[in-house]
Amino acid sequence: MPDEATSTVPAQQVPASGTVHWIGTGLSTGSTGLRLLCDRAERVLMWGRTEERAAGRLAQLGLTGRAGVRALDDGALAALVRSGDIVVSMLPATEHAALLRLCVERGAHFACSSYVSEPIRDQAAEAARRGVVVLTEAGLDPGIDHLLAHELIERARNAVGDQAESVEFTSFCGGLPAEPNDFRYRFSWAPYGVLAALNSPSRYIDRDTERTSAHPWEATRPHHLGGEEFEVYPNRDSVPFIAQYGVPDGWHLTAFVRGTLRNAGWLRAWEPVFETVRTGDEDRIRRLAEELAKRYPTTDADRDRVVLSVALAVRRADGTGWHGAYLLDLTGDGTESAMARCVSLPLSFGITRILDGALPAGLNRAAESAEEAGRWLRFLDDNGVKSVFQEASGTGRGASA
Repeated sequence: MPDEATSTVPAQQVPASGTVHWIGTGLSTGSTGLRLLCDRAERVLMWGRTEERAAGRLAQLGLTGRAGVRALDDGALAALVRSGDIVVSMLPATEHAALLRLCVERGAHFACSSYVSEPIRDQAAEAARRGVVVLTEAGLDPGIDHLLAHELIERARNAVGDQAESVEFTSFCGGLPAEPNDFRYRFSWAPYGVLAALNSPSRYIDRDTERTSAHPWEATRPHHLGGEEFEVYPNRDSVPFIAQYGVPDGWHLTAFVRGTLRNAGWLRAWEPVFETVRTGDEDRIRRLAEELAKRYPTTDADRDRVVLSVALAVRRADGTGWHGAYLLDLTGDGTESAMARCVSLPLSFGITRILDGALPAGLNRAAESAEEAGRWLRFLDDNGVKSVFQEASGTGRGASA
């Protein structure tokens, strides 16, 4: 179902024109996803700060000549966007609202991998009235995590129904260095953004209680996966996702946590960072971010790793229940980083769904139903982003970290 803010059905949805504008040349732009669009769309244009930068990124991806290049000069994008085009924002989240505003004005569709922000939500109803599709939360996290959550909840409902005495849901995702260093991290995206996120309070359900943490890292716990130890902590506000994932009203949630996963030893290695972040002094945090980026960059020789763990345990009053879990564990190679593949591939598939006219006008996320989630996951499995599923029935097992 489309988001509640977009319940107005348009008189006529804008048909996709076949042209895709890919805005941004950063490290989350992967060759697998962009190649898919070049194969499917009639025309793909990559927009960078300069044409040279866009052309250079295409060359790095092995896609020279497969897409056009444009410079994101003042007014240049507005001059080219037409009704039915699809504008894909790979820019920082603060830039999305302006691009969506242009899309709504021109009758073009919009896609990004970021969380729904208030400015995006505010424009969603008008987008729906004009027949414009707004696709959000369609990358890795948010994105693939949503798909796995929908799948688990549907499986659990089929197994135990809509009444349960105890339900534990956890979803943890992390971009890691494949070979952990002393810092237990390498920066593959804006360092200031990584540090600033640590100052965003989290809200979640744990041990049958709704909790908040002003400094999320203070709630870090060990997390065991397949014989390997990690550390996890809650981030953002998990509670609204209870409704987004369609958790039955008759399930009593004793744990519901969405968060970040790090290599074991991260908490101790980052203690000096936390001291600065805790001050809230933006200048000091920015200076530290610059220093850390120089000390721990991701280089061409480094290989990254993406680990996503989503688990659900449901127990009835009689003690019987069901437990299921998905694990995505992918390491990058010389042709593409794991993060770029896991972000751009699901996003690109979502764009093909817009091209096919399969998504409704207004606000959409990676999947709004288990049926749609299954479609996305089958595609990802077929294209090298495979999530391994395990389940158990009988006596419910805990899923918390």
